Amino acid sequence: MPEPQNLEEQIVSQAAERSVSDQLAAAEQIDIYVQTDFLKIVQGQADAVTVAGQGLVTKQNLRVQEIKLKTDGIAINPVKAIFGQIQLHKPVNLIARIILNEADINYNLSSDFARQLVHKFELDIDEVIYKFELEDLQIILPGDTEIELIGTIHIKAENNRHTLGFNALFCPRTDSRPIILKRFHCTQGEGVSLEFIVPLMQKVQELVNLPYLEWEDIKFRIKNLQAQKENLILLVEANLNQVPDSLTEMIQT
Repeated sequence: MPEPQNLEEQIVSQAAERSVSDQLAAAEQIDIYVQTDFLKIVQGQADAVTVAGQGLVTKQNLRVQEIKLKTDGIAINPVKAIFGQIQLHKPVNLIARIILNEADINYNLSSDFARQLVHKFELDIDEVIYKFELEDLQIILPGDTEIELIGTIHIKAENNRHTLGFNALFCPRTDSRPIILKRFHCTQGEGVSLEFIVPLMQKVQELVNLPYLEWEDIKFRIKNLQAQKENLILLVEANLNQVPDSLTEMIQT
């Protein structure tokens, strides 16, 4: 349990809760705990911020069942913050525990945001660039640490376009083992060649083994991922140099 707040912390925390609630399409519960004092408030500083939310829906209809997030010290431009422009004076480290249920994951996978992430993924094979376009994707969480993917993607290279339907079953990486692919079936199209699937798996392995991933001004890594029956639990560490414009637009649109 957080320590009792002083008056300044209560005022700032309540204001932050109202502000975040206004930027969400829906929230079953949102609690924000800001550690600061009057002088730091004037300077746009806080020692730490803790956020706990349930049943959150952004204005782009991305859904999260539960999130618990904590940052280290924050320094922002207080004048710009009044007008909704969050400008960080120094990088912020945060750690978040996120729970996504199966229904919410599949709803999020149908969003434009998910399609844009897939579209940015490229594969270079013998100097030919392959790009991917997501038609549909569904995740099933049967339990026993397994994740099943059922989907259809379009693979584009030069003037060629190839449609692939697939069903895959895998176990995510843990501290003691790599990703394990248990099953992969082509359900639509002519399938894929071994010359394609080997570099693809190498690319996925390369991304998984990176010390961190980058998205705009955010560096992050998934420290732990647990696949339970109908739920996915992620422990994410991130470093923010600035709040990305696309993230701001996501909650303000």
